[in-house]
Amino acid sequence: MKKRAVIVIIVFLNFLQNCFANEVRIPRFELSSEISQVSYKEPGVMKQSGNMYGISGAYNYFDDIVIRFETRLTSGQVDYSSINTGRMDSIDDILFEFRAITGFNISPDEECIVLPYFGYGYRYLEDDSQGRVTTTGHLGYKREANYYYSPIGLSIIKETRHGFILQANLEYDLFLLGIQKSYLSDAIPARSDLENKQKTGYGYRFSFKIEKEQKYFNISIEPYIMYWNIGQSESADISDSGIIIGYGYEPKNYSTEYGLRAAFNF
Repeated sequence: MKKRAVIVIIVFLNFLQNCFANEVRIPRFELSSEISQVSYKEPGVMKQSGNMYGISGAYNYFDDIVIRFETRLTSGQVDYSSINTGRMDSIDDILFEFRAITGFNISPDEECIVLPYFGYGYRYLEDDSQGRVTTTGHLGYKREANYYYSPIGLSIIKETRHGFILQANLEYDLFLLGIQKSYLSDAIPARSDLENKQKTGYGYRFSFKIEKEQKYFNISIEPYIMYWNIGQSESADISDSGIIIGYGYEPKNYSTEYGLRAAFNF
C-alpha cells in the first residue's frame, strides 16, 4: 500500500507542475454510474472481497468560493473467509456516502484551477449475512458501519486545446468517529446487539478525471482509489437474556476500493 501511495503522489505532483491550458469551464451538475472492486481485512481474523455497482451525483458552485455536494449509492456481493469461522459467499453489501465540500481557487490566472478544499463526509456500509450459515456452521448477522470524517484535499483542473478537461484529486480523510453496529440477535435471539465506537483511523483517496466537451453536455471517465485504515474500537458488553456474558469490539481493519466512474456533466 505504501508503494501505491508514493506512485499516486508522484503522478499528482507531475500533473500540478504542468498545469497550463485555456480558461477552464466547470459543469454545474454531474450524474454518473460506477463499478468497483472492494476488499476489507481484519488482520488475523477475516477478510471480504467482491464487486460493487452504483450511481453517484454531484452539484458544483464555482465563484470566489467553491461549494460542492456529492452523493453515491452502490451495492453488490462480497465473499467472506476466516480461519476460525469458515467461508460464506455472496453476502449482500450496500454503501451510501454523502459529502459537502468547500474551497477556494488559489490559481493566479484562469488557465488552471488549483483548489484546496475541506468539508464533511458521512459513509454508511451495510453487510447483511442474516439467515446465512458459514461452511463451519457459524450463523451470520447484519453489520452496519458508520464513518464520520472530514475530507481535506487538493484538486487540479485544466482544459486542453483539444476540448478535454483534466482533473486530478488527492485527498486525506480525517477520521472523526465511527459507530459499528453488530446485530448479534439475528443469529441468537436472546443475545444483545453490539455497538462499538471507533475513534482512531484515517483514509485517503485519489482520482483522475478525463472529460470531453460536447455540444449540450460533457462526458467523462474517472478511475479512483479509496482507502481506509481504522483502529481497534472501544469494547462494549454482550449480554444473553439480560445477563452480561462478556464483551466485544471491532478489530483493527483496512478497506480498499478500486473503481471506475463514467459520467454525464452539464
